[in-house]
Amino acid sequence: MPEFLGYAAQSITGCVREHNEDALLCVPELGLWAVADGMGGHQRGEVASAVAVAALRDAVASGQGLGAALQAAHQAVVAAASGSGMGTTLVAVRFHGSSFDLAWAGDSRAYRVSASGIERLSHDHSLVQALVDAGELSPEEARRHPRRNVVTQCLGQLHQALEIGYLQGTLAPGELMLLCSDGLTGELDDGRILAQCASAETLDELVAGLLQQACDAGGRDNISCIVLGLAPPEPSVAASRPSSFLSRLFKPLRP
Repeated sequence: MPEFLGYAAQSITGCVREHNEDALLCVPELGLWAVADGMGGHQRGEVASAVAVAALRDAVASGQGLGAALQAAHQAVVAAASGSGMGTTLVAVRFHGSSFDLAWAGDSRAYRVSASGIERLSHDHSLVQALVDAGELSPEEARRHPRRNVVTQCLGQLHQALEIGYLQGTLAPGELMLLCSDGLTGELDDGRILAQCASAETLDELVAGLLQQACDAGGRDNISCIVLGLAPPEPSVAASRPSSFLSRLFKPLRP
């Protein structure tokens, strides 16, 4: 992991749920971060998300690629469920220097944020996203749809093979990657997420602000997010200040 890759992470129960079924994974020595959103009720979702991130970490540590590691995590959740019907979404990123592999199943998301705007990197495996893709719903209608929480892929599903979304890319200095559960994106649209990135002073403040705004908007689900970024290079005495409004977020970096 490059020394100038910083991150902040937090997960909260929200304002309605009684317990937190999300799980975070932050393993800088492996260049690995992930967010899982468990489902199943009666705390089975909490077990599913915990099993998934533990199995993902172990698979990556053993040398498996990120896609294979998600499949291993899926099998671990299936084995732990014993037919009980629990499952979890998962979005995970593995950094190799400034390059990354991104993989996901379900509707937990990954975004890239830069001075030019916000870009969704993942593509939801969900009923409403399929309807948007088919031209039957607008993105705004999808946000209000009564079945917006129905996912079409998740770790632990029993009756079909797991399909994983996968993307490779590079994060430039001064850019951020955001991983989050739908407890955040269900309350805040992309514009509000970008506005918080533009106003926060540190990565920790950014995460805390996103979670607080999601709570203020209703907090109807567990809310989890991780922000990662490559710090802009230090300007020389003669150089102008970095143009990215994200520059200030990297003071101080969390190792």
